[in-house]
Amino acid sequence: MDARIVLLGPPGSGKGTQAERLEDELGFVRLSTGDLLREAVRKQTELGKQAKEFMDKGQLVPNELVIGLMKERIDNMEGGYILDGFPRTVEQADVLESITSIDHAINLDVDDEELVSRLTKRRSCPECNAVFHLLYKPPKTEGVCDRCNGELYQRSDDTEETVRNRLKVYRESTFPLIEFYEKRGVLRNIDGIGDIDDIFQAIKALL
Repeated sequence: MDARIVLLGPPGSGKGTQAERLEDELGFVRLSTGDLLREAVRKQTELGKQAKEFMDKGQLVPNELVIGLMKERIDNMEGGYILDGFPRTVEQADVLESITSIDHAINLDVDDEELVSRLTKRRSCPECNAVFHLLYKPPKTEGVCDRCNGELYQRSDDTEETVRNRLKVYRESTFPLIEFYEKRGVLRNIDGIGDIDDIFQAIKALL
């Protein structure tokens, strides 16, 4: 498929999981600001050092850092792709419109208490970026990544206090994107609670 898709939804709503399915099964390229930023943090690049200060507090990384990173990737893209975690503000969405056109903005709707439960039980691999969940997607061996045998850890932004702050930031800064894309006629709302396969099928049906 050659569509350009923005995935919307609060932290823990399943954007990353659904983006991976779309990538694996339909051939989309997933562009995740989270992965790109965490890679920069691991490599201790100048951008990564700046971003880490904000990420550790559950705050949004400043626009100029994220926009520069994403613009470079989009300018070199061919075919369909999914933007996972970008844009997060209306300001970013305005800039994105100057870079490319969006065919679908898919919004995964999940309530806050469900999100807190999901995120505080999430575990990540620092080596290959694989993500697991103690309830929904546990690793085969406790504390060990299925893909690369790396040691899993709880990200500093997945503690309950930080999660609740992230959700507060999302509601204030990112929620207006729903109205932004609704006005443009490309918003598609999906219930983000339920079986992962059912949610994926609902997304496929919209494309």
